[in-house]
Amino acid sequence: MAKLSETYEAMVVFSLKKDEEEIKALVEKFKKVIEKHGTQLDEVDEWGKRKLAYPINYETEGYYVLYSFTAAPDFPAELNRRLNITDGVLRALVTTK
Repeated sequence: MAKLSETYEAMVVFSLKKDEEEIKALVEKFKKVIEKHGTQLDEVDEWGKRKLAYPINYETEGYYVLYSFTAAPDFPAELNRRLNITDGVLRALVTTK
């Protein structure tokens, strides 16, 4: 029998080339996307500005956010697609918790 929902985590690193207002807007944007399409948004953990392990697009720091949510199995692929095409997102990874 197919699973109806699963618990996921999405780690997103936002670019610091955006100002603080734009980063907060992106965090809220993806929070609303998860709330709309996912079953439940469990937690949004903002880690803040951290040093990257290696430079990405000549940037050495990023703004880290961890989203924990429950959703249908087809939603994480769509979320990952949206994260990867959004300007201001350096890296994103969606995994099963």
